[in-house]
Amino acid sequence: MKVKVVTKILEANERIARENRRLFDNAALYVINLMSGPGAGKTSILEKTLALGTGLRIGVIEGDIAGSDDAERIEKHGAPVVQINTGGACHLDANMIYEVLQDLPLQDLDLLVIENVGNLVCPAEFKVGEDIKVMVLSIAEGHDKPLKYPLMFQESAALLLNKIDLAPYLDVDINKIKKDALSLNPDLKIFEVSCRTGEGLSAWTDWLKKKALKNQKTADDKD
Repeated sequence: MKVKVVTKILEANERIARENRRLFDNAALYVINLMSGPGAGKTSILEKTLALGTGLRIGVIEGDIAGSDDAERIEKHGAPVVQINTGGACHLDANMIYEVLQDLPLQDLDLLVIENVGNLVCPAEFKVGEDIKVMVLSIAEGHDKPLKYPLMFQESAALLLNKIDLAPYLDVDINKIKKDALSLNPDLKIFEVSCRTGEGLSAWTDWLKKKALKNQKTADDKD
């Protein structure tokens, strides 16, 4: 019985995710689903991405169980942002995203970043209409995470290993993280970054910009 219920939930989510995808395509909008465990640094990564000035018009959907601190941080950078508080749910689903899309100027954006709730399990299971999933992992979380939480790594197109500046002070094997992550997903693009020092962030933003611009060109060619 539980399997049937879960299947129905996922099927309903898939239908709404397809509708979100249609709306994104109509706006020639590239969408990433940004995921991580709590405290890995998603919002800091996003702030640095906005501050580096990619030339992209970026909108943000912030997902948290409660509070609006992250949305307030993003708003200071001038990006249109909407806050979703799940009230206890450990992830954003497609319907939550659909309900707030009218609050964003989709036609005036190049890139939409959906910052999911901090959780290493559930966000990877639910599509929201995104083009790609991107994962942030703080190296302080340890080198065991890829094999403990494989789905997150398998579903992501890119992995940002954050807080790389802490490496000299931690007993963590970064090469093991990368090796295990790539064993789960050979196509995974890995960036070693630090929001404190700025290391690796330009490589990340350059990659992201190319993705978004390629999406725009594809949309223009279809027109």
